[in-house]
Amino acid sequence: MKERKPFLLRMDPALHVALEQWAQQELRSLNGQIEFILKEAIARRSKSEKRDEAEALASPQSPPAVTPTQ
Repeated sequence: MKERKPFLLRMDPALHVALEQWAQQELRSLNGQIEFILKEAIARRSKSEKRDEAEALASPQSPPAVTPTQ
């Protein structure tokens, strides 16, 4: 099993209760639920960044603005 990095997390008590309830519904520990949510958020962010990069490469570059000389 991979080594895990322990750290302290402070959160609003209402958020804690909501996460605990969600974890119970998903049959996970609170720690497991938080880790699951964070992993999914990282995966979505990575996909979004890759999509943004692909769109930037696919869109035509506008030519530089030309200013008239006098």
